[in-house]
Amino acid sequence: MNILQFIQENWLEWLFAIVTFILGCLYRDVKKRLKDEQQKSTAIAEGVKSLLRESIVQNYNKYLDRACCPIYAKESVKKVYESYHNLGGNDVATKLYHKLLEMPEERESEESEEL
Repeated sequence: MNILQFIQENWLEWLFAIVTFILGCLYRDVKKRLKDEQQKSTAIAEGVKSLLRESIVQNYNKYLDRACCPIYAKESVKKVYESYHNLGGNDVATKLYHKLLEMPEERESEESEEL
């Protein structure tokens, strides 16, 4: 009888302890999942940034060989660079981007033939 009386008098405390334990477990699980998602998000952002950097470098090399960069290509590279920069990219690709924008839009020989 003593045990039943103890349970009747303290059921609210037991309920609170059980609810607190369950909430603690849920919090730990949500915190772990959030950390995992943040790591995945960081990895994806770094991967995309690498691909954008590679695109800038490829375009630079392509148009450097041609000795000119058409305006449509410059516009495309501007959009790629903007995304790259927004992801925190700011290294050699930035220098190549600016050099690419300074390239003439047509070859020198084509301009002299028209004159």
